[in-house]
Amino acid sequence: MLFNSLTFVVFFAVVVALHNAPFSWRIKKFNLLLASYLFYAAWNPPFVILLWISTLVDWNAAKWIHQSTDEARRRFFLILSLATNLGILGFFKYGGFLLENFQALMAAVGVDYQPAAWNIVLPIGISFYTFQTMAYSLDVYLRRAAPAKSLLDFSLFVTFFPQLVAGPIVRPSQLIPQFAEPKIATRPQFYWGLGLITIGLFEKIVLADSFLAPAVDGAFGAGGGLAPLDAWTGVLAFSGQIFFDFSGYSTIAIGTALCLGFALPNNFRFPYAAIGFSDFWRRWHISLSTWLRDYLYIPIGGSKKGPVRTYINLAITMLLGGLWHGASWTFVVWGGLHGLYLAGERILREITPQQKWFSGWPFKFAMALITYFLVNITWVFFRAGSFGEASMMLASMFGLAKDPQKVLYLNAIIPALLVIGGMVLTHWLMRSTTKEAVIAKTPGWVIASVWTFMLFMLIITQGSDSAFIYFQF
Repeated sequence: MLFNSLTFVVFFAVVVALHNAPFSWRIKKFNLLLASYLFYAAWNPPFVILLWISTLVDWNAAKWIHQSTDEARRRFFLILSLATNLGILGFFKYGGFLLENFQALMAAVGVDYQPAAWNIVLPIGISFYTFQTMAYSLDVYLRRAAPAKSLLDFSLFVTFFPQLVAGPIVRPSQLIPQFAEPKIATRPQFYWGLGLITIGLFEKIVLADSFLAPAVDGAFGAGGGLAPLDAWTGVLAFSGQIFFDFSGYSTIAIGTALCLGFALPNNFRFPYAAIGFSDFWRRWHISLSTWLRDYLYIPIGGSKKGPVRTYINLAITMLLGGLWHGASWTFVVWGGLHGLYLAGERILREITPQQKWFSGWPFKFAMALITYFLVNITWVFFRAGSFGEASMMLASMFGLAKDPQKVLYLNAIIPALLVIGGMVLTHWLMRSTTKEAVIAKTPGWVIASVWTFMLFMLIITQGSDSAFIYFQF
C-alpha cells in the first residue's frame, strides 16, 4: 500500500477513526497492530510470516538474554537473534547476488556452473525492519535497555505501519515507551501531522516524480554517451529526486504517526547544505547513519584504536552501509566512496588542527562545494544499473564520451535545474534551523497560502501511484 494512493487515504481515515473511538487502550493497540499487518500484506500477504518470525525470535531471545547471568548463554541467545534476522535478510536480499558472484568465480577458474534461476521475491522493507528488531536484541544484550513488558507493545514496535517499509529506523527506546500509555493526537498535533503529510506528498508527487524524474530517466536511460549538459542535468536531478522521494516518505511517516499521537525521529536535516562528509551523514538518512555508528562502527573499535584502524573501521562501516542499500557492487562502490571521503576529511582535520583558515568561511564555502560535487559523483553509482552505465555517465559529465547524444530538451532541463537550485538554496537557508521553528514564526495567512498551493499542485499534477525509491532496499 502506497502513501501516495487513494487506497491509503481510505485506510488511514479508518485507522484514525478507530484510534479516536471510545475503545480501551489495549483494543486500540490491537487495532494498530492489525492495521500494520494489513498495510504490509497489501504487497504480498505471505511475507507477514517473516514479520512474525522476527517478532517472536527477538522477543524471546531478548527475554532470555535479560534473564541469564551466564555470559556464554547471553551470547548464544544474541547470536540466535542476529542469525535469524541476518539469515532471513541474506537469503531474500543477497541470495541471488551471492549466487551470481559464485558463478562468476567458478567461471574464472574454468568451471561451467549453471545454477537454477533465482526467482525469490524481495520482501518490501526487509532491510528496515530487520535493523530495527536487531537493535532491540543488541540493546538488551549491551544492557542499554530492559526487554519490553508486553508482547503486544513489542509487536507493534516491529510493525508500526507509518515507518514499517522505509523508516525512519526507530530505536526501541524511542517507540516502545510510547505504547505504554494512551496516545491521542491533540488538535495542534493533528494539524501539524496533516501538514507534514502534505509536504511529503508534495515532495514525492510534484517534485520527485513530476519535475525531476523525466530528466533522470531520460539521462540514465539513454544507453550511450551524453552531452555534458544532459549528463549533469540527469545526475543533479537524481540528487534531488532521491532526496525528495526519501525525505517525502519520511515526512509522511512522521506526519502519519503524529496524527495518531506518536512521535518519530527526524530522518533528514537539509543534507545538501553539508560542510564536509561527516556533516552530510549527520543530515542524510540520520536513522541509518546513527544505527551504523552505534551498532557497527563503535563496536568494532571506532576511532579509539589508532588512525589506521579508524580508517579501516570507516571503510567497513560504509562498505556494509552501501551493501545494505542493494545487492550490487555499484552500491558497494557508492558506500566505499563515502568511506574514502570520510577518511580523507579526517586526515585533513588531523594535519591542520590549529589552522584558523580551517574554520573560516572561505574554507567552509570551498568544502561545501566539494562536498556537493563529490556526493553527486557517488549518486552516479547509486542510480546506474551497472558499472558500464556508471562509467559512461561519468565520461559524459566530463566531456569524454564518444559521439555524445542530446536526449534532454528544455521542457525537462529547465524544471529540473530550477527545482535543484531551489532545493540547494532552501537547504542553505534552513541548515541551522528546523521546519518547526520557521513555521512557528510564519504568519498564519502565509502558511495557509503555501498549504493551498501544495494541495493545488498535488491535484493538477495527478501523479501516478509510483513506488518510493527506498522500497527496493
